[in-house]
Amino acid sequence: FFDSLQSFTLRSDSKSPGCSQKSWSRSTAPTPPKRRNSVLWSEMLDVNTKESLSSKEIKRQEAIYEMSRGEQDLIEDLKLARKAYHDPMLKLSIMSEEELTHIFGDLDSYIPLHEDLLASLGEATKPDGTVEQIGPILVKWLPRLHAYKGYCSNQLAAKALLDQKKQDRRVQDFLQRCLESPFSRKLDLWSFLDIPRSRLVKYPLLLKEILRHTPKDHPDIHILQEAISIIQGVLSDINLKKGESECQYYIDKLEYLDEKQKDPRIESSKALLCHGELKNKNGHKLYVFLFQDILVLTRPVTRNERQAFQVYRQPIPVQDLLLEDLQDGDVKMGGSFRGAFGNSDK
Repeated sequence: FFDSLQSFTLRSDSKSPGCSQKSWSRSTAPTPPKRRNSVLWSEMLDVNTKESLSSKEIKRQEAIYEMSRGEQDLIEDLKLARKAYHDPMLKLSIMSEEELTHIFGDLDSYIPLHEDLLASLGEATKPDGTVEQIGPILVKWLPRLHAYKGYCSNQLAAKALLDQKKQDRRVQDFLQRCLESPFSRKLDLWSFLDIPRSRLVKYPLLLKEILRHTPKDHPDIHILQEAISIIQGVLSDINLKKGESECQYYIDKLEYLDEKQKDPRIESSKALLCHGELKNKNGHKLYVFLFQDILVLTRPVTRNERQAFQVYRQPIPVQDLLLEDLQDGDVKMGGSFRGAFGNSDK
């Protein structure tokens, strides 16, 4: 099975977006590294074309080409996630269809979305390999990235389920075999599942790079600025939805020992400002959640192989908190939370 995937995952020669691809020879292909080998756009130009372009225009075309190559890489990785991980685990009954749907979401539905951008870039590429205007293409396409809201919102729960399933020997063995196979480029499954999110946050950087090398009198100038505004709005919406989902995920995992601990400000929270482990000098640990209106201290517990958080003491409304900013290395508190979170009701 793993050998059969080789021909699917081998990188093809670098070509301009509008050019055809040709496959590498299987026998000469090296083990793919985590980062794919990339060829600069300018390295593929003939001498005459290169001499006719200014250095600024070459840098602009390089930035456009980098975006195109990134889309191509993303499409290949999305297909690989389905072909090398999802389908075999379903066929071999290593995980149930419901579990795989929860972990992978609707991942492969995004392939046509990115293929559309790649096709548009290909159509806009002239015979000499240059792209005259990319702004109108991006302004039309970028709003479609709102489709990632659900996928990004589900990532925390998906990661938790995947980590839980890794305790299963069959899952563990399958994923280890994948990791040791060349097609994985030494990336684990979660790295492939997280690729769309990491791609999303790169778009503003890519667009700003194209804009930086676009002449002031170029028709793309104002359209690219509009495109940057669009992608920032898309990312803001996705982050808001992701934040609400993360907040609800942890609220659902809270366990109360006393009904009096159930503060309505917890259930109504839409934002989790920060959370993490608090440990004193004796090694005692609490896990703390700072929601928008209330601070909740908990003890991590395991219930039927699932993690939960048992609420410790009475949650503290933010309006009753006294905050003190301690400099790094300041140990005047003695590394203890006993005074603040002891047995007294104070």
